[in-house]
Parts: sequence; structure tokens; C-alpha cells
Amino acid sequence: MHPRDPSPAATARWLKEAALRHGFDLAGITTPDPPPHLDVYAAWLRAGRHGEMGYLATERALAARADARILLPQCRSILVLGANYAPRREPDRSPARVAAYARGDDYHKTLVDRARALLDDLRSSSGAEIAGRVYTDSGPLLERELAQRAGLGWIGRNSCLIHPRLGSMILLVEVLLGLDLPADEPFAADRCGACRRCLEACPTGCILPDRTLDAARCISYLTIEGRAAIPGALRGSVGEWLFGCDVCQSVCPWNARFSRPTSDPAFTPRPILAAPDPGDWLSLSQEEFSARLRGSPLKRARRAGLARNAAVVAGNLRRPADVSALGHALTEDLSPLVRAHAAWALGRIGDEPARRWLRQALALELETGVRAEIDAALS
Repeated sequence: MHPRDPSPAATARWLKEAALRHGFDLAGITTPDPPPHLDVYAAWLRAGRHGEMGYLATERALAARADARILLPQCRSILVLGANYAPRREPDRSPARVAAYARGDDYHKTLVDRARALLDDLRSSSGAEIAGRVYTDSGPLLERELAQRAGLGWIGRNSCLIHPRLGSMILLVEVLLGLDLPADEPFAADRCGACRRCLEACPTGCILPDRTLDAARCISYLTIEGRAAIPGALRGSVGEWLFGCDVCQSVCPWNARFSRPTSDPAFTPRPILAAPDPGDWLSLSQEEFSARLRGSPLKRARRAGLARNAAVVAGNLRRPADVSALGHALTEDLSPLVRAHAAWALGRIGDEPARRWLRQALALELETGVRAEIDAALS
């Protein structure tokens, strides 16, 4: 901030300009007051729409979402930052697909490091030890609500924040500050209009009328957060998604017409994720998994989860070329979760080599759940 003008308004202007220098595309300021749609979130939790994510429903987490001062008692303002990660618009011929945000470095570290550097600059410029904490979807904050209230966009039917010039492929960061700063005007307009493309395009029908999601049906949840078997009725709908899903965003007119590809190197696709093949992810050891995905968001799915997803993708592709990798996963992988999904995939392919692997595995398999998947695949 400029030492000659330490006023709250000047500090707010300085923060927004500094945010751009630190690699963010959007910046707005709001208060730590309760979000306006907290009751919708509470009802979503009561309905069990959060799936296995029990950490969302704790008393402390709900209280913090109602009042950010539980996270930082000195909090008087929240700086909300946005980073555009939209990929280049080009045909995707990959056998398997990875959500655009996850093809590069892990934004949890990249964006938090940038925001902390911004906070350090603020402290240095002001000469004061300003209280502050930084979060990006890792803390109990309703960040899209905060972003809408900070003027960064509106919450669309697909539950994503949509900015009128950048679309919805935006990652959000919140900086809780012990400073009184002027709040920006909320983004009041709902520019989805009568459009329902995201609802109609969602492969699993997980988008609900109140602009929330049934997480247990969402492909992103199923391939990242879910640790159990992907329900049989939903495996076909997962399609070619190895990790995450961009369907509801890719059909959004605001992305198709107005978003611009990011130039941020943090989101440049890693070579191994530019055109992933499910067969390559079926036989990774834990050591290979950790080395290949060091610093990548895909580590969140864990080795067994990613191999499970790869088996489902292979089953949906139904390529005879994947039979050998699936067969080895079925007979050799230590995880029953992976073996069960490999059996399902072999059943989907259904040729004689696939059935040979299934019969061989049935003679050796001891796990009841895996045997049931083999039986179903053979029938």
C-alpha cells in the first residue's frame, strides 16, 4: 500500500492490484458475515447429499461456514481471489480424460503460496503484523457464496461461480484479514436465464434444482472423493473420465463464448496427463504412483482409486487392447476395489480373452465381493 495513503480504500485498491501481480485474475472484498444461503447448505447436509464427505457436516465446520471469525477471531474482511484455468479449445482425442484444473500442478499449493506471498507483501508495505489466514477449498468456507458477495460473479445452475468475462473455470482463494476494508457490491444478476444445458448434459443427473449437487452421483466425487466401489448403475455414465469431470462447464454458454484460455504455467498439462491412457494407470505400484504424480492433484484419488477409475474407463471404451492390463489387475492387484472394477470392465469387453481372464480369476479369488463381480461379468 502507498505509505502516504494508508486509508482502507487505498489498501483495498493496493490489494487488488497486487493480486494481479501475484498471478490472480480476479479480486474482490467482502465481510465475514454469514453467507445468505447458509440454510440451503445446511439442508443439503441434512439430506445427506455430501456422500462420504463427513468432514463437511461437523459442528465446527458448519459454525465456521456461518462465521469466518471462528477461523480467525480478528477477521474483519475477506479478500476473495480467482485464478482462471480454462484450457485451450482444441479437440480432445485422449482415450481417458482428466478435469482441466488437474492436468498441471496442484492448485492447493500453487495458489495458497501466491496468496501467502501477497499477504506477506501487505504486511511489509504496511509495516504492521496484520492477522491473516489463507484457504482454497481446504477450509470450512462457502467460497462461492463469498465470491458472489465480493462481486466476482454469480452461482450458476451447475453450482459453479460464473464470471461474465471468464466463465466458470475459476479456482477461488480466500484471504481472511484483520483489517477493516470497504466491501465490494455483490454480483446481484443471475445470468443463467432459462438455460438448462448443464442439467441436460450431466451424465448422472446429479445437478439439483436449488443449484446444489447430489455429490454421491457426481462424476467428480465418484472419481476423486469416493473411496468405495463406484455404483454399478453409474459406471457407464462415468464414461472416459479418469479424474474429475468438466461436462457441466464445457456446455455452459459462458465458457463456450466468453472464457479465454489461461496463460498461467501452473495449469500447463503435464505430459503424462495431456493424453492419458487407462491401461497405463492399471498396474502402477505405490512407488510409481507417488513418483509420477508428485505435486499433482491426482494424488488425492490415491493409487487404488485411480486404478479403479482406469478400470471403469477401460470398461466403457471396450477396447480389446486393454484386456491384458485388466486381466493382470484382476489377478494380481492387492486391492479388492481394483480387482472388482477390473472384473466389471472385462465383462463389458466380453470377448474370449476377457472371459479367460475372468474364469482364471474365479478359480483363485477369495474375496466375496470380487467373486460376485466376476460372476456378474461372466453372466
